[in-house]
Amino acid sequence: MGKRSRQRQKTQNTGRDDRDNRDNAGWGAGYADIVKENKLFEHYYQELGLVPEGEFEEFMNAMREPLPATIRITGYKSHAKEILHCLKEKYFKDIQEVEIDGLKIEAPQPLKWYPDEQAWHTNMSRKIIRKSPLLEKFHQFLVSETESGNISRQEAVSMIPPLLLKIESHHKILDMCAAPGSKTAQLIEMLHSDIDVPFPEGFVIANDVDNKRCYLLVHQAKRLNSPCIMVVNHDATCIPTLKIDSDGKKDILFYDRILCDVPCSGDGTMRKNIDVWKKWTTSNSLHLHGLQLRIAVRGVEQLAVGGRMVYSTCSLNPIEDEAVIAALLEKSEGTLELVDGSADLPGLKSMPGVNSWKLMTKEGQWFSDWSEVPVSRHTQIRPTMFPPTNPEKLASFHLERCMRILPHHQNTGGFFVAVLVKKAPMPWNKRYPKVRREDVSSSAAAQTEGSPAASIPSGTPCPPDSAVEEGLGEKVVEEEEPKDSPLALETTDKLEREYGPPASKKKKLFGYKEDPFVFLTEEDPVFTTIQSFYNLSPNFPKINVLTRTHDGKKRHLYMVSKELRNVLLNNSERMKVINTGVKVWSRNSDGEEFGCAFRLAQEGIYSLQPYIRSRIITVSVEDIKVLLTQENPYLSKLEADAHAQAKKLVMGSIVLKYIPNPNNTEDPQCPIQLCGWRGKTSIRAFVPRNERFHYLRMLGVEVFRDKQGQGDKGPDGEKAVEGVEVKEEAGNGAEEKGEEKEVGKDAGDMHLKNGDTIGTSEPMKEPMD
Repeated sequence: MGKRSRQRQKTQNTGRDDRDNRDNAGWGAGYADIVKENKLFEHYYQELGLVPEGEFEEFMNAMREPLPATIRITGYKSHAKEILHCLKEKYFKDIQEVEIDGLKIEAPQPLKWYPDEQAWHTNMSRKIIRKSPLLEKFHQFLVSETESGNISRQEAVSMIPPLLLKIESHHKILDMCAAPGSKTAQLIEMLHSDIDVPFPEGFVIANDVDNKRCYLLVHQAKRLNSPCIMVVNHDATCIPTLKIDSDGKKDILFYDRILCDVPCSGDGTMRKNIDVWKKWTTSNSLHLHGLQLRIAVRGVEQLAVGGRMVYSTCSLNPIEDEAVIAALLEKSEGTLELVDGSADLPGLKSMPGVNSWKLMTKEGQWFSDWSEVPVSRHTQIRPTMFPPTNPEKLASFHLERCMRILPHHQNTGGFFVAVLVKKAPMPWNKRYPKVRREDVSSSAAAQTEGSPAASIPSGTPCPPDSAVEEGLGEKVVEEEEPKDSPLALETTDKLEREYGPPASKKKKLFGYKEDPFVFLTEEDPVFTTIQSFYNLSPNFPKINVLTRTHDGKKRHLYMVSKELRNVLLNNSERMKVINTGVKVWSRNSDGEEFGCAFRLAQEGIYSLQPYIRSRIITVSVEDIKVLLTQENPYLSKLEADAHAQAKKLVMGSIVLKYIPNPNNTEDPQCPIQLCGWRGKTSIRAFVPRNERFHYLRMLGVEVFRDKQGQGDKGPDGEKAVEGVEVKEEAGNGAEEKGEEKEVGKDAGDMHLKNGDTIGTSEPMKEPMD
């Protein structure tokens, strides 16, 4: 890795842990011995005047208090209302008057500004929830529902940016710095707001520069079982321009919505990331400003005209906030507009952005203008860190439309967010000549012609010191330019933007080598038995099915949306894809005896079921209870209707479908679809453990697990309350090693190799497994 790449990745990872903690927020006090004092921090923010007069002491007191615990119910699943009902009527009532270590637990309250009561907060910390026996059931509920994707534990302010994007199901969305993935999950949920549409027209491309963190991102995204998510691994400052087929022509992919949640110093996270108290210095912001600006520039380049980009940080520092927005607006020359998003979240208290600020070094020296900065500091302090000097230009930016959330106003973390709308192509897209002519449509050329980022030959990322960032007056000191580079020759800001992009560098990829994504053709032999066995509807999109191997038997089959297929096929050499697709079928080595070598996978059943016209058994609430609490119940255990349907089917994979009855409000009012296996004399549901618990709770069955070493246990150490015992296979996770599941000949029951656990997640390198 070259010096420039090493420095860029090192810098971009700065502040990563802060964003991690922000997204997985409020669930731990921790670091109790660290003194929550930093005189430089207090002096800096008192001098800036960001906190209203008379509130600074309250602000500092709030910063020293532990952050409240917050949870968010996933909004796109049809079970969201049932989860909310379960929380309000059961768990929240049980903990209303609880006292733990002298602390009275407050009843959880909905966040006023989050729609439909889908987000809640309380004064409980993660330590209290985990350690208190009185809250054990609530803790297990949270863990189980989080694993099954029905609840996300996420800090309140981290939920704001996706809401301000105003996402619709047809939007093409880019999350530029996505890991660990809480906000990405929100984006996916919004894309799937209509559960009756299994394949929305839009999609989410989630990117992160850190290869290892991409797998954490995969883990978060796969809980939602969406065919419309792709995880990629690129430096956000030069994420490649993608191509798509549009009306028979190659076109440039522009995104309707972009989330630009950049790495930051994280001083808004002091309530949970206690290390910030002793590590905070003004140098952090000075080092990150350039990186944040380059990421934002690359974002607006890839934004469609009329599209919306949200820029956010968990820092309160104007150097990372308003300074970046002001620099972006100044060089956009009117093509970007900063819009007011406060009206979109009624009930959220925020402070308007500021139009003036000063800069302080870690030694305590203040500068109000670039002209005051000595030449010796020009490498650390750049002109874009200061407010524009032209009052008319500054007023036209309307920086007051930015939003700064202060911790003491609504008992949250600190946060900054700005909403930008693109009104026309960026001016530098027209200014520079193209390095290489591409076969693009006229509409795409209008937006991308000469773009320093888009004009680099395919397969190579744009260098970070491209003409784009230099047009913004940015320079990374540690990165050396070639001697004949214009940057080495020009010394004034006026001339810094008067040259074309430097020669592209050879693309380098790091991290694990990913298996290929291989799309099947409509004539592929695997569809012969699948088509007849499941009686797939004629409109089933076979061409959207993919596997991860060119040779040998296809072990798993996955599905992506039509639009993501378009992206994958046209950019295989241009981007590094870590993961995409939702698993819909898995191979059974003995399955051919029963008519089909592939069984249905629970992960993709909600996407796949609309196309299946046979192998469906309509079940009742009592049937589901039997299937989820007994390991291999006989067919006779089902109620008469389901029993009669099952007897008509041959052995093999089935869909167990529950249709709600609106006249019986005591039963769940959302559809339930489970994968199962019809044996010779028995029937079985193949549902992962946490999903099994989720469905049982929806049906009113209490599922509670004793702590290890306490109480009576079933075969796997599970114990269910109220006389219902949940039995599961115990094992060593053979499916993680890629083992196939065997179908036994006797009674047609499913035998798992090496004690495989039902629904065990496969390695995160595999797509959505």
